[in-house]
Amino acid sequence: MGLVRLKIRELADKRGWTLKEVSERSGVNYSTVRSYVQRGELNTVDLSAVYKIAKAFGVTIDDLVEVVE
Repeated sequence: MGLVRLKIRELADKRGWTLKEVSERSGVNYSTVRSYVQRGELNTVDLSAVYKIAKAFGVTIDDLVEVVE
């Protein structure tokens, strides 16, 4: 099974958003957003949460997700 990394921090920094703002704009629980950022490499993600976060940033899932392994 491969690992992925979500580029939440990079996209938020480009827009000047805090993780709390990412949470509010996407409708994804703050602890989930924070967990995705802090854990770095992930082997499982909630696809609906990833979709909502990508939509909040105005990017595709491909732009948000980086395959690391």
